Amino acid sequence: QCVACTQGVFWVLMCLPLPAGFRRSMRLSRRKSRAPQPPCSARCPGSCYSTLAAPYEEVVRYQRHPADRNRLIILVGPAGVGVNELRRRLIASNPREFRSAVPHTTRVQKSYEMNGREYHYVSKETFENMVYSHRMLEYGEYKGYLYGTSIDAVRTVLDEGKICVIDLEPQ
Repeated sequence: QCVACTQGVFWVLMCLPLPAGFRRSMRLSRRKSRAPQPPCSARCPGSCYSTLAAPYEEVVRYQRHPADRNRLIILVGPAGVGVNELRRRLIASNPREFRSAVPHTTRVQKSYEMNGREYHYVSKETFENMVYSHRMLEYGEYKGYLYGTSIDAVRTVLDEGKICVIDLEPQ
């Protein structure tokens, strides 16, 4: 039985046999012992898990059908957790299958850089027009310059038959 019909993590633990390392809350145990409560399914039948259904989603390896297009992989995490390194290692492990999209920027091109290899160098007006016309998948500002990944850059990678991998830092 469930102690409370909420969708939180504690509710899931209370609906399951308690795994090793978890114990019931004394406060909730005392509340439950005062008055017998009907089963969770009787109190809120639409939101509780049945005894036959698992309260988790089973994850299986994705196997793409050869006729299907490749998918975009987005790695999300705060600065310093290694999302960029994970992306680099993934691409280095299988460069024939994975590739990163070339981002756009408004900063000045350095002498050793090539347009279209490290970045697509565009003016601030062009970048802002791309943002306003919803052509940017993600974008942000760093040290006064705009950076972002366009939908066209991702499509270019996918059209090459590769899986596009990008990393994002939420702001």
